[in-house]
Amino acid sequence: GTMKRFRRHGHESQRDKHKQDLYQFNKTVEHGFPHQPSALGFSPSLELLAIGTRSGAIKLYGAPGVEFMGLHDENAAVTQVHFLPNQLVTLLDDNSLHMWTLRAHTGMSELLEIGRFTLSGPPGGIVLCKSFACLRRMLQLRFVIADLFTATFSRIPEDYVGRRNLECVETLHENPLNPRQVLIGYSRGLMVLWDLDRQRPIQHFLGTQQLESVWWMEDGGNILSSHSDGSYCQWTVTGGDPQTEPEKQETPYGSFPCKAISKVIQLPSKQGPPFLIFSGGMPRASYGDRHCISVIHSKTHEALDFTSRIIDFFRCSQTHGFGEPSALVVLVEEELVVVDLQTEGWPVIQTPYLVPLHCSAITCSHHVSSIPLKLWERVQAVGAQQNTHYSKKPWPINGGQNLAPDPPQRDLLLTGHEDGTVRFWDASGVCLYPMYKLSTAGAFLTDADPNDNMNQGSEGEWPPFRKVGCFDPYSDDPRLGIQKIHLCKYSGYLTVAGTAGQVRFNVGAAEQTVEATVVDLLQGQEGFRWKGQARLDVREEPVLFPPGFQPFALVQCQPPAVVTAIALHSEWKLVAFGTSHGFGLYDYHQRNKIMVKCTLNPSDQMALEGPLSRVKSIKKSLRQSFRRILNICAMFLQLQEINARLEAEALQEMELAPVQRKIEARSSDDSFTGLVRTLYFADTFVSDSSHSTPSLWAGTNGGAVFAHVLRVPSLERRAEDPVVAHAAKEIQLMHRAPVVGLVVLDGKGAPLPEPLEVAHDLARSPEMHGSHHLLVVSEEQLKLFTLPKVSSKSKLKLTAVDGSRVRRVGVAWFGSRTDEQLESSLVVLTNQGELHVISLPSIKMMVHYPCIRREDVSGIASCVFTKYGQGFYLMSPSEFERFSLSTRWAVEPRCLVERRARDHHLCLLRPNTVSPLNPLHADQPPFTLSASASASASASASAQFTAATRANAVVFGLKDWQLRQFCF
Repeated sequence: GTMKRFRRHGHESQRDKHKQDLYQFNKTVEHGFPHQPSALGFSPSLELLAIGTRSGAIKLYGAPGVEFMGLHDENAAVTQVHFLPNQLVTLLDDNSLHMWTLRAHTGMSELLEIGRFTLSGPPGGIVLCKSFACLRRMLQLRFVIADLFTATFSRIPEDYVGRRNLECVETLHENPLNPRQVLIGYSRGLMVLWDLDRQRPIQHFLGTQQLESVWWMEDGGNILSSHSDGSYCQWTVTGGDPQTEPEKQETPYGSFPCKAISKVIQLPSKQGPPFLIFSGGMPRASYGDRHCISVIHSKTHEALDFTSRIIDFFRCSQTHGFGEPSALVVLVEEELVVVDLQTEGWPVIQTPYLVPLHCSAITCSHHVSSIPLKLWERVQAVGAQQNTHYSKKPWPINGGQNLAPDPPQRDLLLTGHEDGTVRFWDASGVCLYPMYKLSTAGAFLTDADPNDNMNQGSEGEWPPFRKVGCFDPYSDDPRLGIQKIHLCKYSGYLTVAGTAGQVRFNVGAAEQTVEATVVDLLQGQEGFRWKGQARLDVREEPVLFPPGFQPFALVQCQPPAVVTAIALHSEWKLVAFGTSHGFGLYDYHQRNKIMVKCTLNPSDQMALEGPLSRVKSIKKSLRQSFRRILNICAMFLQLQEINARLEAEALQEMELAPVQRKIEARSSDDSFTGLVRTLYFADTFVSDSSHSTPSLWAGTNGGAVFAHVLRVPSLERRAEDPVVAHAAKEIQLMHRAPVVGLVVLDGKGAPLPEPLEVAHDLARSPEMHGSHHLLVVSEEQLKLFTLPKVSSKSKLKLTAVDGSRVRRVGVAWFGSRTDEQLESSLVVLTNQGELHVISLPSIKMMVHYPCIRREDVSGIASCVFTKYGQGFYLMSPSEFERFSLSTRWAVEPRCLVERRARDHHLCLLRPNTVSPLNPLHADQPPFTLSASASASASASASAQFTAATRANAVVFGLKDWQLRQFCF
């Protein structure tokens, strides 16, 4: 007995070591644009960009590949971001202030939070301003502004003050030439220039309109202020007090009521007048809904028109934040836009990261590993032709060093979108870079005019609008939405399937006329009347398509339901497609239909009665979804409103409650049984064990598997002889759970190679001696059948009382860092958001990891696996989270930012409702420390923090940030 236990322990240890060598779960990088950005910061010296979000995330970007991400513990929005040398300060709308640093560790930088504290006062009532000079006499600052109102009101005319209070503090801005002079602006319009050393006001500026922002010009002698009535004013710093009238006051967009100018800056120019840049100010009645930033320089005036709300903007220059601007960086709610201000026409610079993946809502994804160089260069070339409108200037933000090694292979991620486009992304490294966009809409007749150009304003239009950015939430026709994509990297053939039953075939050849083939999947079924959307009409006249993939064949399913599965075999030149009614096979070499199989169950009344009388029908969910889209087509549709309806909502409704999810037989009408979930081509043993033959396998929502044997002519006769298909086998799973995956394993237990993979010497030929096996993956279990007898060999049950069921499945290859040998495994994602790795051919559970929140139905529905153990899922409508299950392959940022030593202090304002008639009490604390602060640290706080609370303002300095125990 002892020897037996010893052997088992040794075997388990060896098995555990094997797992550790192969599998390791990490979330590695977030691709795309941050969801719901709320704050923007920029360090000219470090050349780093920072974005805070409403969910409390903080993200830093420098040169391509230099990325950092942090997350506040508090579930609160980031309202302000400020860079200090070697540190970053973030303010949240719960009045918590956080300090971050980039600390070197093992030769790379990492973003760490090193302190926090909470300020008292109403939420969202703090204004920050940074300074890079160290304030002397720290202990004397407690009453820097204690007598502000006394000094201020003794020098302001009574008729200006009257009985009105000055309202809240709106802004705090230091003199760029003398940081000991701070300009304090109040919402009421008053601005006070304050001398921090002498503790007295230098000059008062008596604005009469509500103040929105201020800007010190670089000469230190002039100030710009912007106001709520759409005007801006220029004031001169003379020391004479008070200044009752501005030197200049302008309302750029006319005498009619205008919206507020929320921010204004003026920048010097080597040639001619300065650049004037401001956000807002549009005529309220005519263009109050526009999101614009106006740029005025010499005789050029443009109103940059964005499709989402402006968060903030800053300028880049070649002299680290001073001098003539080289680019304007604008953060809007749905994208980051960088405008080249040095090139005529002010073109946009293409972003190497932060690209809005959701420029049109993402509806599906497809990943292709190890792209051959020839195809890669072709995609690059046609993509470059599409991007000629971008500026040729390099990316202006280049902080840090990218230390990541060059990607070992070229990978593509293809995304399908609601507007009928397919976008190709370079997914080889940390930056998900856009390469090429294919639009399928041109082949169909829609309500939109293809000649419409909404990007530019008309000649002589005022304001002079110019559309910028690529975010466009509207779709001309929801039937154009892409549902399935398959790219053969060896042949260059691309298959795209849509929402209205359209399947298109594209190849990078010369322009060809699109031929449409209608395939009736009902095969004359009686009593069925389609009540869904109409079929898309194909353009009869020739359509000029841009360079790139050219459509040369089109199949339209009838009824025009959503295409739920496709499979492409480029060696046999066949494509299979399935909907909720059945599946078909198409020969794209001879361009004809080969076979159709209707999968509707004769006893399935909800299909025969029409779509659809019961809530469990996926067809009903789909039809309702598209009707809602048509009714609210002017509204922005987030991804959750697409995927959650099309996939998660309908699929979840089909199933029983989690506590009932033990494997039990279900009746045939328990769900929409005919929906085709998966299609699979295989050269295997179907009829007998001595002769392999091409075959097509299909799995349905009702637990049925159909096999068809194919007779594919030889290469010499392929153009003349027809492909023939006939039914060979049918399997009905006893528990009738939906079939979500099919894989054939060869004589050695390895999955069959991809089409043309062996021909390109990139995989060994499949082992045709010994038994082949069919692995059927249902939502509830994995079952292995021997071929050709289709007898059950083994199974692995995944379903338990917790209700786990398979949502995504894929074959992946794993290897250790030291061994070149690869082994195949099955990767599974469940509706609980858990990842499972299952060995092949033994189908044993190897490892499992939590990955996605179970409540994130859209994220689970969007997951796509790669061939080498990585994966992507949408963590928001605009962001892919990338993860890795492999110890050998992981794409993650590896970067270094050099630290720079400089003294600094930080000034804060708390713009609450305190007025000079009701000042804060002198003994009221300006802030409260967080709970993590130790008693000893609190005791030393009075020696380090200096503050004054009178006049509705708080100013404090931190000498070298010495409060390390609890704060910074």
